[in-house]
Amino acid sequence: MIQGNFRAISLSYKKAPVQIREIISIDQNTIKELLGEIASILPVSEALILSTCNRTEVYYSSEHNLDEEVVKLMAIKKGIDTSESYFSYFQPFVGLKAIEHLFRVSLGLEAQVVGDLQISNQVKHAYQWSADANLAGPFLHRLMHTIFFSSKRVVQETSFRDGAASVSYAASELVQSLAATVVDPKVLIVGIGEIGADVCRHLSETQLSVSICNRSLDKAQTLALECGQEVIDFNDLDQALNSHDIVISSVARSTPIITKENFAPTAIGFKYLIDLSIPRSIHPELGNTNGFTLFNIDEISEKASAAVEKRKASIPNVEAIIHEAIGELEDWSKEMEVSPTIHKLKNALEQIRQEELTKHLKNASPEIEEFAERFSKSITQKIIKLPVLQLKAACKRGEAETLIDLLNDLFDLDNKTVQK
Repeated sequence: MIQGNFRAISLSYKKAPVQIREIISIDQNTIKELLGEIASILPVSEALILSTCNRTEVYYSSEHNLDEEVVKLMAIKKGIDTSESYFSYFQPFVGLKAIEHLFRVSLGLEAQVVGDLQISNQVKHAYQWSADANLAGPFLHRLMHTIFFSSKRVVQETSFRDGAASVSYAASELVQSLAATVVDPKVLIVGIGEIGADVCRHLSETQLSVSICNRSLDKAQTLALECGQEVIDFNDLDQALNSHDIVISSVARSTPIITKENFAPTAIGFKYLIDLSIPRSIHPELGNTNGFTLFNIDEISEKASAAVEKRKASIPNVEAIIHEAIGELEDWSKEMEVSPTIHKLKNALEQIRQEELTKHLKNASPEIEEFAERFSKSITQKIIKLPVLQLKAACKRGEAETLIDLLNDLFDLDNKTVQK
């Protein structure tokens, strides 16, 4: 069965702390390179890589279990010598379990903040990169579009996406609670990727003084105009860090951008630092430095609002949608198994039809030829209709193999030379 070869290897917050996740985490360019290497080195027909602050996962279609090989390739890309020491943090999934896991991840059931909206776009990007690498075959295409349709159903039919529960929203709530302890608090947001930009938008609904610092000045100015916030040139980052009370960083880079060296030793006051990045963009040593309190991504997720509890009530409804969608995907997958037989049967009947028309219409008038063409097509369509319906029904009963063998024997489909 097609989906039986679908596999996943997952490292997530459930088994791996932030210190491990940041080592394994891979950025967009590395994902694209890794997809190319997987395609050229390993016997896979399809592959998709998803890497977020909470998880790094590889999904692939292969007759072989390639989990260890996949992890080794990731380790090589990350410059890790001993992939074996990290393998225990990964969780494998096979067949329907792998499919269900991708559904649950994509719809937000497996997020640290249940129902986190950001995962939807992250999955779409992963699918696009897979397609760009020619690693999205018929099954993965069908699977992903089924997931996207199910996501729409979740929005329309449940309360699972109601309320603003996400890492960015949890971070903005934390900022507001911290700001209440500071006189005239000044907030600095460093990096405006998807999460950073969402934090800006959430905080735009407050009365807080917020400044944006981003490598791309144009991008920062556009967002600042939208949110009514200030812009600070990235070259002035050190000065901005010293003059703001609360700093939120969501910068994508392999090493911390904010360290003790960024702060003047004579700086007065207490600073709150919030790191939303994986790998971490604020050096952990600041968490043990006098005058600083540091929150990381795991701590932020734990502080998500009560909206999460409301969403949890909708989880059974979401799981029902997933169950229904997987059932439909199974039916499609089974039908794909009999598709070659149906195609051969249609071609065999068409070949017989053409041969008989050629034999009996040598001297026929155009009118007779036209009538015979329409009449014979109608007959062959009626002849094939019942076997096709019976094949599809047998698929759902799990009995297609017997009927396939019978049709092959009756029409000699394996040996007959049929037109393409």
